[in-house]
Amino acid sequence: MGSLSLPRSIAILGSTGSVGTSTLDLLEKSRAEVDILALTAGRNVELLAAQALKWRPTLAVIEDERLLPELQARLRGSGVDARGGNPAVIEAAQSGAQWVMSAIVGFAGLAPTLAAARSGAIIALANKESLVCAGPRLMRIARQAGGMLIPVDSEHSAIFQVLESANIAQVARLILTASGGPFRKWTLADMARATPQEAIAHPNWSMGKKISVDSATMMNKGLEMIEAAYLFGMKEEKVDVIVHPQSVIHSLVEYADGSTLAQLGVPDMRTPIACALAWPDRMNWPAPRLDLTRTGDLTFEAPDLQRFPALGLARSALAAGGHAPAVLNAANEVAVAAFLDHRVGFLDIAAIVGDTLNQVSAGGFAEDDTSDALDDVREVEAMSRRVAGDVLGSFLASRS
Repeated sequence: MGSLSLPRSIAILGSTGSVGTSTLDLLEKSRAEVDILALTAGRNVELLAAQALKWRPTLAVIEDERLLPELQARLRGSGVDARGGNPAVIEAAQSGAQWVMSAIVGFAGLAPTLAAARSGAIIALANKESLVCAGPRLMRIARQAGGMLIPVDSEHSAIFQVLESANIAQVARLILTASGGPFRKWTLADMARATPQEAIAHPNWSMGKKISVDSATMMNKGLEMIEAAYLFGMKEEKVDVIVHPQSVIHSLVEYADGSTLAQLGVPDMRTPIACALAWPDRMNWPAPRLDLTRTGDLTFEAPDLQRFPALGLARSALAAGGHAPAVLNAANEVAVAAFLDHRVGFLDIAAIVGDTLNQVSAGGFAEDDTSDALDDVREVEAMSRRVAGDVLGSFLASRS
């Protein structure tokens, strides 16, 4: 049985993705006594309907309004309120749930995450773009509303679990581990010929296409570096990345006295989700157990910035501050979409992002204002997408 002391009301934003389905699987396996108020999905209406019929939330939302009639038909007579469109996703985020899983992929997850933060909910954050694009504001909004953010990415969850708040001033470094992705040992020439199918074949984790490509370029680790700086209040020079192919050690915290604390576990997203759901308690569920006697060697290496320049671009954006991380994120989404559509090569992704960063001026946030957090980030995001589109056009024109 689950060890949660009190039942919790839950909303899952992005319930049909890998994190959303892992969350529901965890709830089922732990037999946690929870009341699911809302489930949302982008376009996977069939799976959303199946989830809604099984879990009976108050509200089921399909973001693509064109699919609402199908959702309504599938849920007819179930008592589940079926809605569609972005405003309905915001309603789901503000449904009154005590705990909100923010797992919508990409920039689209920012508005619902901000809405959940304003409601005072505990947010289990799997949408990294929310922190990358509006991290300081998002965290301030959550604090002012009486809520909190608990990271779900395995690396940030690891830091969250071993970072001693009383000694945070004595932290020397946060060290994020990276698997190195499917191209860790590939030459630049081989990477230039890499296909989307090869890029999404992650060696350790089961993830969506976009985040799998980000892992292959190491942009995912760059974005996580930005997240870590915002989440834990660290300067850019105090956040490092090392390559650890086995993905057993998820992150480390190094203190001024030379002590280094690490969090270890089997690569399974349900473990950090369980941590976020039960914190500060621990859930009792049939979790995969780590057996170091069978794991074998644990190896580490420095990231190769020549073959994986995306990591350096992310560090530069973090150091620049202001809107630079939002520019980085928008350009990366444009470039990755073009790669998945077979329009550009794998190595072009980082090149497009770099050119976009060079062309867009990174302004700063108004530190004392939270009311327009979404509006100004949307403006920067839209401008960055336009510039990235122009850069992409130049790439395509030069090769035609």
